[in-house]
Amino acid sequence: MGSNGKSVVDMIETSSGVHFSGFHMNGGLDPRNSAVEQPTTSAAEHAPTQPFVIGVAGGAASGKTPVCDLIIEQLHDQRVVLVNQDSFYYNLTAEELTKVHEYNFDHPDAFDTEQLLRAMEKLKHGQAVDIPKYDFKSYKNDVFPARRVNPSDVIILEGILIFHDPRVRDLMSMKIFVDTDADVRLARRIRRDTVQKGRDINTVLDQYSKFVKPAFDDFILPTKKYADVIIPRGGDNHVAIDLIVQHIRTKLGQHDLCKIYPNLYVIHSTFQIRGMHTLIRDSQTTKHDFVFYADRLIRLVVEHGLGHLPFTEKQVITPTDSVYTGVDFCKRLCGVSVIRSGESMENALRACCKGIKIGKILIHREGDNGQELIYEKLPNDISDRHVLLLDPILGTGNSAVQAISLLIKKGVPESNIIFLNLISAPQGVHVVCKRFPRIKIVTSEIEVGLNKDFRVVPGMGEFGDRYFGTDDDDQPPVPVVPH
Repeated sequence: MGSNGKSVVDMIETSSGVHFSGFHMNGGLDPRNSAVEQPTTSAAEHAPTQPFVIGVAGGAASGKTPVCDLIIEQLHDQRVVLVNQDSFYYNLTAEELTKVHEYNFDHPDAFDTEQLLRAMEKLKHGQAVDIPKYDFKSYKNDVFPARRVNPSDVIILEGILIFHDPRVRDLMSMKIFVDTDADVRLARRIRRDTVQKGRDINTVLDQYSKFVKPAFDDFILPTKKYADVIIPRGGDNHVAIDLIVQHIRTKLGQHDLCKIYPNLYVIHSTFQIRGMHTLIRDSQTTKHDFVFYADRLIRLVVEHGLGHLPFTEKQVITPTDSVYTGVDFCKRLCGVSVIRSGESMENALRACCKGIKIGKILIHREGDNGQELIYEKLPNDISDRHVLLLDPILGTGNSAVQAISLLIKKGVPESNIIFLNLISAPQGVHVVCKRFPRIKIVTSEIEVGLNKDFRVVPGMGEFGDRYFGTDDDDQPPVPVVPH
């Protein structure tokens, strides 16, 4: 336990009479409001600079709402907010109110797109914004208190005409069009308006023919061409939604440096991983807790790194006399730890790869210059193996360059080297990836940078001292290495 008093467990753990395009619920009755409006514990602390913006368009009653709900449900460990285009309807004038039944709510001019753009601009720059709650009885947006929306990892923009304005489209990282048969949409609309709103079926059909269908043909359907993904059947298409969520998770897990260097891999961050990082970075965390959670994170990095090794197909007979087609692990593998911090990663590698050979490299580090090779002991056949290079901290990159250069000198192909570490400074990533573009780097977090003393910030201090229990003032023990 740390001295701050917190335990480890604490740290880890609607309308009538007039046609509208979408489903509407006023106030707090919408279950999505409680699910997506409440910021997580870290919402205010880690506001993203560039959220992933998803546009969801489609005709009225096409199933946009179930699609949004399923995406939000599956992205349960991300901060997600839903912004409805319906919130940005213009207030009707006194003249328009006198003939509200003739007002076309499905026309692009019915929406205050400029207000929507201003709200999105704030959210994209990490600022909270107040979204109006449109009253579908008085046709005003100032009857109810505005809804406070906090900056989030994912913003879902939903609406029938959300693809119509090119400026709104340009905000989107992904555009989804929910494509449902017109007869199905009409049947849903009749059921909704007659049962939920008590409207006469003739009135529903009259509004459909007068407003809904023409607007769909003239304004909504033409925007289908802008979609990146088209989902037939809406919320019933679970396969399509699963693939979309998987893609979103991949994009969210990418640091900006991953877009520059395709050989850099940052493991997907969850609240569990952030909780473990919080513990090992806390200067008050005890050695026992530091080692325990560092080991857990190291194991995740090692497992992720092993996933980048080549595999061959293999068939086995199961106890039920069935054939299972799977894969066979890479047999020609070894680890190399950079003494002494890298030795902290050896147990996790041995736990994943039974009987694996592990070599050692000792490099003299002084200030920002980790250039002098002091000792190396590597497997004789290392040139025939894939190598997992182990060092928990990638700082300036100088020690890593020295170690990788030695492996290449020993005959290891650059593409056979996977460098595993817990945290990486951008400076080190640039140095290593530019010098060795064919190696792979696997890390659990990218840091802010280096301070004037070339130490990683925010960092976690001297990893070896904290892991092995030696004080900064003590002389580090002479490592015992095999001969």
